[in-house]
Amino acid sequence: MVGVGRGGKGSSVARVTLVDWDGRIVWDEFVRQEQEVTDYRTFVSGITPLDMEVATLTFDECRQKVQALISDKILVGHALKNDMRALNITHPWYITRDTAKYEPFMKTRFDDAILWPRKLKDLAFEKLQGRQIQREGEPHSAQEDAAAAMALYRTVRTKWEKIMDYKISKTKEVEQKRITTTTR
Repeated sequence: MVGVGRGGKGSSVARVTLVDWDGRIVWDEFVRQEQEVTDYRTFVSGITPLDMEVATLTFDECRQKVQALISDKILVGHALKNDMRALNITHPWYITRDTAKYEPFMKTRFDDAILWPRKLKDLAFEKLQGRQIQREGEPHSAQEDAAAAMALYRTVRTKWEKIMDYKISKTKEVEQKRITTTTR
């Protein structure tokens, strides 16, 4: 995301990176901006003015391509709600794996037992044998972040998928009961 509008307070999708199971880039594109970029947010986004000069893909083209690439696939990422909102797309909950929302990866807030997401940087370091991403003073890498989220998923895939199978099964039961109740 880059900042647009007064003071760069608005956000606009500027780059989308998708990786495969092994963290290799499947698709990586810069998105042409319709508004003037007023804050490149390079320290977080890794995006520079030069990147935006060569971007030819429109937002709608990007959105359509992402939808096509993730359709009917398990989508893995960190804090996916933000990405999905920015792209104005949805993805079924039962094939979405968000490492920010995976309970064993979360931390307890204060003393009230409410779970809060942890930073991808911290999870990668702790769960991936000291893997360092988003290093201080360096621009973030979209590919590095996506690959880290996928690596985190790989470490817990079997357990996570058992949990998802259970949730899907329970959801089907509830839906079936609702259908039975309304047709009596």
